Amino acid sequence: MNAFGKTSTPYWQALPFALVFLLFFVLPLALIVMVSFWDYNGYQIIPAFTGQNYVEVFEGCLADLPDLCLTFATYLSTLKFCLTVWAITLVLGFTVAYFLAFHVQTLTMQVVLFLLCTVPFWTSNVIRMISWIPLLGRNGLVNDALLSTGLVSERQDWLLYSDFSVVLAFVHLYTLFMIVPIFNSMMRIDRSLLEAAHDAGASGWQTVWNVVVPLCKPGIAIGSIFVITIVMGDFVTIGVMGGQQIASIGKIIQVEMSYLQFPAAAANAVVLLAIVLLIIWGLTRMVDIRKEL
Repeated sequence: MNAFGKTSTPYWQALPFALVFLLFFVLPLALIVMVSFWDYNGYQIIPAFTGQNYVEVFEGCLADLPDLCLTFATYLSTLKFCLTVWAITLVLGFTVAYFLAFHVQTLTMQVVLFLLCTVPFWTSNVIRMISWIPLLGRNGLVNDALLSTGLVSERQDWLLYSDFSVVLAFVHLYTLFMIVPIFNSMMRIDRSLLEAAHDAGASGWQTVWNVVVPLCKPGIAIGSIFVITIVMGDFVTIGVMGGQQIASIGKIIQVEMSYLQFPAAAANAVVLLAIVLLIIWGLTRMVDIRKEL
């Protein structure tokens, strides 16, 4: 094989993956960006260049300051859910991964327990969300339990169709996306490092904070990217568990599409994508996730 053949072989090997990437990611994204600059009316899309869609997204936002316009308030609500769910899933995911990696001694038991974590994924997201309604409803099992134990004197309405129920559903649905990459990082840690920390007199918490956490940063970053990107664009969970009363960017895009306002929905999608990419860029600046790939 000549020198040209040797140098071109890697490119030929990467070509099928590059084509798939272009076809299913770059091309649809380019179409969304293109449509976001098109005009529209009540019954058709007009392929004429305009920036009005982006103007409408942020219309009145600067004039209303320091009050929040609809767009800023909606993004703030979405970010609030995103940060809350991220923090809870990080704590739960790290705890579960730590238990599986360092306290379960046999590989067989690790596999069994890990498979148990995947059991909720054997059904669809909608079914898992709906399963909370009989539990959290005004006449649900949780309210019955609270009344029977005397913790409350009347039935609680905030358990369902509220911020609490939305966060609970998000945590239920997406904690596994945090467990898997963190567990993968922990399994790569050399156990002699933990023994060295113990021999040096470090307590259990000191070992976790100074040894385990720094070595798990790539896994934490990857899990954070999964959770943040999914929650930022989710509209089904917020719609079902929020009783269609809580706004989110994903919900706005879904409503615009239902009214056939595709250019406006595309403009909102591009803005949302830009914000998510900024968050991911910030995470990749803090942690080198290439160590995990």
